[in-house]
Amino acid sequence: MRCGDFKENYIKDEEIFQSRFVKFWLVLFFIFLIVFPFIANAHMLYIANMIGFAVIGAIGLNLLTGFTGQISLGHAAFIGVGAYTSAILITKYGVSFWLSIPLAGLLSALAGLVIGIPSLRVKGLYLCIATLAAQFIFGFIFVHWESMTKGITGIHIPPPAIGSFQFVTEKDFYWITLFFTVLGVGYARNLVRSKMGRAFVAIRDRDLAAEIMGINLFRYKLTAFAISSFYAGVSGALWVSFLKVVIPEHFNFMVCIQYLAMIIVGGLGSVIGSIFGAIFMTLVPEILNVWSDVVKSYAPDMGKLIIPFKQVVFGFLIVSFLIFEPRGLAEIWNRIKKFFTLWPFSY
Repeated sequence: MRCGDFKENYIKDEEIFQSRFVKFWLVLFFIFLIVFPFIANAHMLYIANMIGFAVIGAIGLNLLTGFTGQISLGHAAFIGVGAYTSAILITKYGVSFWLSIPLAGLLSALAGLVIGIPSLRVKGLYLCIATLAAQFIFGFIFVHWESMTKGITGIHIPPPAIGSFQFVTEKDFYWITLFFTVLGVGYARNLVRSKMGRAFVAIRDRDLAAEIMGINLFRYKLTAFAISSFYAGVSGALWVSFLKVVIPEHFNFMVCIQYLAMIIVGGLGSVIGSIFGAIFMTLVPEILNVWSDVVKSYAPDMGKLIIPFKQVVFGFLIVSFLIFEPRGLAEIWNRIKKFFTLWPFSY
């Protein structure tokens, strides 16, 4: 076990795989991901797919809010743009599912560019209001542009296919989710250690100082909005293809709050924090549902109280993280790693 880890240059410090120990456990983790669909039941695979979609969307929001410092309350709108773009391309224009995914991301990125224009002049609460306005504008479009979105009726989407093989079951779709999730995580991890990622962090920490240093604020802020929206669009396109239907209720304001909660609980400015937050926010409701079923089996009269109580527990967990661990689950993970890195010494 290593008791210290010293780097001699910047390249070594920024390596993703910094030791054989990390590579070993990462290989084991990928082996687990490959074996998982063969040992899991349909419900577990459903949850795994939902976690994958949440990871992609959360990473996109964290790149914007956690790394660049641009708070967004319109993330669900960009997810919706990607979802409806993919659904319309597949059902109305006969575009392949595989081509609709990047196209959905690109159109969402374009929407993000437009909404991100005010970010040069406003920030903080004012930027929140601007992105919140985008959320309601796109929500209105999803409902009332019936010739394209079919309004509240929604659009039914055929399952993706390769030749004659269709990805119908949760197990089939798991491989699609895994591919795009690994691709999204890998790109984000490399982005944050690049010149662009360092520019994002400089803008977050002090945008005036970053501009004096020569960083083009308008360019990088818009780029952050575009990349974040691209991730959101891909997440939305995968999500509705998995559900096989897209309706406006999928992209309400509560979805924005859920994604903000993911990156806050997981850890702002951390790719692995986005993963932890997505897993946490997806699994906790499932655990609470199991707990409520157990309680109702013993006390059927408690059914009316359990549903609102689950929301209370959910909110309490989020507030607890904000108070006791504001840096999120990623910071807890870092402390665990540091403990074993220095073990058995305390220095």
